[in-house]
Amino acid sequence: MKRKTALSTRSTLAFIVLILMNIAGIIAVNNLKFKAVMTILLLALISCLYYLIVLPHLNIKKQYKMFLNGQIYEELFQNPDYLTPETVKVMDRFHYLLNKQDAINMSKKQAEYLALQNQINPHFLYNTLEAIRGDALYAGLASIAETTEALASFFRYTITDVGNLVTLEDELENIENYFTIQQYRFGDKFKLTVNYPDNEDILLNQVPKLTLQPIIENAIFHGLEGKSQGGNIFISIESTRKNLFISVKDDGLGIPSEVLTKINDSLERVAVSYVNSDKRKSGGIALKNVCRRIKLIFGDEYGVHVYSTVNVGTDVRLTLPKIPKHAE
Repeated sequence: MKRKTALSTRSTLAFIVLILMNIAGIIAVNNLKFKAVMTILLLALISCLYYLIVLPHLNIKKQYKMFLNGQIYEELFQNPDYLTPETVKVMDRFHYLLNKQDAINMSKKQAEYLALQNQINPHFLYNTLEAIRGDALYAGLASIAETTEALASFFRYTITDVGNLVTLEDELENIENYFTIQQYRFGDKFKLTVNYPDNEDILLNQVPKLTLQPIIENAIFHGLEGKSQGGNIFISIESTRKNLFISVKDDGLGIPSEVLTKINDSLERVAVSYVNSDKRKSGGIALKNVCRRIKLIFGDEYGVHVYSTVNVGTDVRLTLPKIPKHAE
């Protein structure tokens, strides 16, 4: 948020020079009426100087004391009386860093809460699913057994080991399990293809946990489910010396241009303090959360961008730093 400064340093110096010139002019002139007029103007200038410089300075000094005493917080950053643009930028940057630290702490608390919430009895869940899988195999129901095994693996990956980073190999394995579960519902309507270079250990690079699954889910339910003839999802992975590029592309319904513009604008503006519990727009929220986590962990130069054409498909592209697992 941009704020007007009280008065720039250069303007202040010019203002003082103007006052001194007026004083010198008044002294040099003998005409009483002229002296009276100039005296009034001088008093007006002094009043302006007081209201533009002195009062804002006193107000800032007062707020600094209140901040140090713990009486205010946000008010310090909303003060319109900072004297220079540089001070405004410093305060905005300071506020951003405080918000980022708050967001990091909040994310850690949320992760801890979810871990505690999901530890009701995970072994009971796994054992039950394994029992269902055994019965399915005994009955010759291979598809149910396969789906149950995928579901158990998916839950295990999702609700255990709450950490920031996992290998790309682990993420792709989770996607395979998720896709197996969806195939039980949709049959062979959808096909998943993963492409990556064979000549390097690209799958050992680390990414935020559960980065790809929300994007795959969006591709199925917003892009492909509405197509009568089914469709395809392609995951492509490339890298440079410093960066990792992941593309999740589908040949689904696509996104109208005006909606696409709004999505990308929101992804560009997504702040580290972004929190939204609106369940009615789960697709957009999922992308925002993925983008927010990437920016929170790696910085604003990384994130998510969406390309799409109606009736052709959608391509969600992620840019991340290249972090091999052995670098830890």
